[in-house]
Amino acid sequence: MTQPSEPAPPSNPTPDSPTPPQFPEPAPEPAPERASEQSPEKTPEQPVARMPHWAWPAIAVLALVVGLVAGAIGGLVTASNQVGGDTPGGVLKVQRRTAPPLPAGNNSIAAVAKKVLPSTVQIIAEYDGKAQGATGSGWVFDHDGHVLTNNHVIEEAAKDSGPIEIIDQNGRHFKATVIGRSAVYDVAVLYAPQAKSLQPAAIGSSDQMLVGETVVAIGSPLGLSATVTSGIISALHRPVTTGDGNDSSFINAIQTDAAINPGNSGGPLVNLRGQVIGVNSAIASLGAQSSDGESGNIGVGFAIPIEQVQVTTDQILRTGRARYPLIGASVGGTSKDDGAIIKTVNDNSPAQQAGLQVGDRVTALNGEPVTGVEELVVAIRSHLPGETVRLTVHRGSKTMTIQVKLGSKVG
Repeated sequence: MTQPSEPAPPSNPTPDSPTPPQFPEPAPEPAPERASEQSPEKTPEQPVARMPHWAWPAIAVLALVVGLVAGAIGGLVTASNQVGGDTPGGVLKVQRRTAPPLPAGNNSIAAVAKKVLPSTVQIIAEYDGKAQGATGSGWVFDHDGHVLTNNHVIEEAAKDSGPIEIIDQNGRHFKATVIGRSAVYDVAVLYAPQAKSLQPAAIGSSDQMLVGETVVAIGSPLGLSATVTSGIISALHRPVTTGDGNDSSFINAIQTDAAINPGNSGGPLVNLRGQVIGVNSAIASLGAQSSDGESGNIGVGFAIPIEQVQVTTDQILRTGRARYPLIGASVGGTSKDDGAIIKTVNDNSPAQQAGLQVGDRVTALNGEPVTGVEELVVAIRSHLPGETVRLTVHRGSKTMTIQVKLGSKVG
């Protein structure tokens, strides 16, 4: 924007008289068309009304008061809207107080390791009355003593009420208890009072990452604490399932070729700014995804996106348990991998209320293609209970869009 030029000072200012405030001259208006050759009479110039000097301080004070009142009202509205993961658009109520990330453009894996290693811990769980050695990894979530890891790392110990310890980078052992866990999302929240002195890790976003970007995995593979490996993001939004039966975890995963081995589970996957973008959860092993540590790294590992981890953690910290969305129907695949077939519809379920029928073939959710069971389940579980999703359904020769309001279940 062009700044107006300064007006010229008066030619003979009076030393003792105050200098009036100077204002830029307005641009001259174009002369009106003349109705005749005779010049019109000139109108005497009207004096310009100016605000008295005493009014400016009053206006400034009034503006300050209005701003403070508006800020207070805005703060109350924001506080009243700080709901958790059960509500679309929910935000974390936990005050994380994390350190700032590394500068943008940082390309040093050594700098990332130096920043994140103090926030990464080794986890040892015991069950059946005996120590099982290093079972996984975790990372410090906040200054309140909360540590995040995978559910499958501590699941057996939690069922057996066995002791759980975390070990920091300096080899200090802290006792931990389970606040809550989700088998569906493979996330567990631990509490270790002595861990309040540890530095929480900075949080990033998997949604902002691109395939081919460098990532760093940190954890305790094979019991080797404080191990750092690096690679790239091989794929995003990869439907992955781990486990068997009702306890299966369906992950809309980040795929990476950074070396992930048994014991890495629960550790952070971070970008080059030292921000956590995912939680390492599973590795591929010749045609299957495994989280039980039976196989070694073959260059295909999977991490839970941090966005889902935050939602689940928020639910656990607020209520002690996590909920996941569902439509209340069982589904099966097709021989052509061209959708998911509705096999059964539960009574009074969201699927029944929406009008889904046995034999319907679902081919998309909110416009995103669905080729099989895993893709449909992962797509549903990427949303929140209470949200409404659009299913593209083929019924005989007809194609229709059916809206389903998602239900919820603890898990």
